[in-house]
Amino acid sequence: MTAGIKTVIYPVRDLAKAKELYTRILGVEPLMDEVYYVGYRVAGQDIGLDPNGHAKWAAGPIAYWHVEDIAATYKSLVEGGAESVQEVKDVGGGKLTAVLKDADDNPIGLIQG
Repeated sequence: MTAGIKTVIYPVRDLAKAKELYTRILGVEPLMDEVYYVGYRVAGQDIGLDPNGHAKWAAGPIAYWHVEDIAATYKSLVEGGAESVQEVKDVGGGKLTAVLKDADDNPIGLIQG
């Protein structure tokens, strides 16, 4: 049995760059901001950045962030240092998705609709 995704932790090599990017996508400042971990809480979900995570696992997870304006969010993330993997596209039924990656190749999924 599951209560859904409550925690997502991304391995990062440059914690400062990752913090800037994830602060943009989450729209909040971190609750925990240490040299060993930066953690956020948004809508009951915990998001963490682990600068030692690559020693634990090779690739980060993908999570699709539900956003109100996917085009504006996508643009902001690219301006913040994210790299486009899949530009905004309609996947049917008016649902729009996009995938970017951060400097550590962790995928960032966006969804609207």
